[in-house]
Amino acid sequence: MRFSELFCFTKKEKPKEAETISHQLLLRGDFIEQTISGVYRLLPLGFRVLKKIEQIIREEMKKLGAQEVFLPAFQNKTLWLETKRWETIDPPLFKFKDRHGKEIALGPTHEEEIMDIVRKRINSYKQLPIYLFQIQNKFRNELRPSGGLLRLREFIMKDLYSFHAEKQCLLSFYEKVKKAYLRIFKKCQLNPVVVEASTGTIGGELSHEFMVLTESGEDHILICEKCNFAGNIEKFGQIQICPNCKNQLREKRGIEIGHIFVLGTKYSEAMRAYFKDKDGKEKPILMGCYGIGLQRLMAAIVEIWHDEKGIIWPKSVTPFEFYIIPIEKDKKVIQKCKFLEKVLEQNNLEVLFDDREKASIGEKFRDCDLIGIPYRIVISKKTLKENALEIKERKEKSGKLIKFNEFLKKYVRNS
Repeated sequence: MRFSELFCFTKKEKPKEAETISHQLLLRGDFIEQTISGVYRLLPLGFRVLKKIEQIIREEMKKLGAQEVFLPAFQNKTLWLETKRWETIDPPLFKFKDRHGKEIALGPTHEEEIMDIVRKRINSYKQLPIYLFQIQNKFRNELRPSGGLLRLREFIMKDLYSFHAEKQCLLSFYEKVKKAYLRIFKKCQLNPVVVEASTGTIGGELSHEFMVLTESGEDHILICEKCNFAGNIEKFGQIQICPNCKNQLREKRGIEIGHIFVLGTKYSEAMRAYFKDKDGKEKPILMGCYGIGLQRLMAAIVEIWHDEKGIIWPKSVTPFEFYIIPIEKDKKVIQKCKFLEKVLEQNNLEVLFDDREKASIGEKFRDCDLIGIPYRIVISKKTLKENALEIKERKEKSGKLIKFNEFLKKYVRNS
């Protein structure tokens, strides 16, 4: 893609309203734009990153054997009355009335909806287990949205739900999801701590959060460096001694990037979702749920991967892999840039060619660093004399000269 055609308008100055690093850089790089408090538009660069994250998640869900669905954001009040969460869920539901005066909720989560689907179709242990997931907008009536994408009122979530006949089957799948989540986050170049957490108004018997440790995090976590115990203060309070090994605990801050629950029979009993076991006895379906907020994950990546110049996107989620800058407005230099752009794109590599005529070289360098493209390629009359280009990794301080043939062998798959 040519920068002259890209819908992107970067900013030099730090936005006054931005508190966290991720909020500042995503605004300055023109990845996002706020419309109302806690609600953000995803602009082309931001949407490209989001789709990369979404694909990583989708691949891991399918490896678990989960099938994808898409459920409505409008939710039936009667289902929420069955579970008694219409008035008790925290934060409270967004509610409105249609033109017939019927109350409807905007879904902050989909336990009721998914259980309604399953109870109409499952009646035997032979039909279990089942794993269903979706990637869909959620609406949370947050009192104080904050941190840009870290705490939103509207966001995209991957929510997975599992249904089982036996407790051991549920617990076994719960552990598989834990491992899948760690693979997802590793692909995003994050190394979260798995933390014992409160089940809150989602409920259930067991819950774990995946926390990226950073001072910009809202959550306070207790960590034992001796036995690797980790717990959210929300669940454990201000204890100072490890409940496992009696070692002194350390308090750290973190960003929650994933949350999983063993719900047990909380929803099946409330909604009368039963199956018959092998002896013909009627039992409530066992359930688990597992969530990842995509915009928060995007923000967490930026909180960890940045420097004073801008974002440093991991290659797995970057909006573009290569950023080409011609140093002079020389015909041969421009032709070589266009040739390289074509070769890269023919090999399914995403490239941003900065062809802007009015932007200075300094501006092009600054924008490349700000929006965080992994590889910057510079072509000039000097490099052409040596049949070479200069390539610099975003996280490195300086670039290196490399012959075109060597570059193609190293970076282009079909060369």
